[in-house]
Amino acid sequence: MSWDEWEQLKTAAAERRSTRTQLNQLPAEDPFGGGGGGPSGELRTQRRAWTQAGEGVSGLKGDIGKGLKSLEDGQAGVADTSGCASAAAQKEVYDSWKAYLGKVSGRCGTLGGLLERAGRDLTMTDQAIGEEIAKAKVQYADTEAVGGQAKGR
Repeated sequence: MSWDEWEQLKTAAAERRSTRTQLNQLPAEDPFGGGGGGPSGELRTQRRAWTQAGEGVSGLKGDIGKGLKSLEDGQAGVADTSGCASAAAQKEVYDSWKAYLGKVSGRCGTLGGLLERAGRDLTMTDQAIGEEIAKAKVQYADTEAVGGQAKGR
């Protein structure tokens, strides 16, 4: 294969990759007063689809709650962890997972609510929806990894 053929293949692959993802939204507001604004009539959506998606994501909270209950039940009998390194490590991992699952459950509730609200409020701008999702990302930032790190040693 010649160098020119190789360059053509790379260019073709880059073009395919750049056109694969496309956001279907109205153009951004023109700083000079034009563009953006009202509905274009090209993008169609159904409130029911948004509501079903939101209910599905919110419904995950119940499954996560069942998993958390099983995790708590598995802790039965683990009381005093002093003097037993493996029990202390197990408690640390349990506490980490309990916090993580609580946050995941909260995320599901928040995102499910946002999806349902999007179905009701289709007139909201993409920017407003993005701001709501950004708030949820900040609120439910992942927990830091625990276990396996030396503590003050």
